[in-house]
Amino acid sequence: MIRTTFTPKESNLNIAIPQNYIGKKIEVLLFAVDEILEDKPKTLTMADFWNTISNETAEKLHSNVEQMREEWQKDI
Repeated sequence: MIRTTFTPKESNLNIAIPQNYIGKKIEVLLFAVDEILEDKPKTLTMADFWNTISNETAEKLHSNVEQMREEWQKDI
């Protein structure tokens, strides 16, 4: 695997593919490093699923969560 970072000085980039990669499926990614820092994943809450599951499914899920919380409280 080859991984590197650099700051381009032009809008064009030529890549020399190593001989041992010829004939293999490769992946090329291009992104600005500071973009990674800006795109923090959102923490999901139950409110994010509002109206996406049925009331019956939501009640079952809520019941399971309550049961797990009770189990966490048990002394082992």
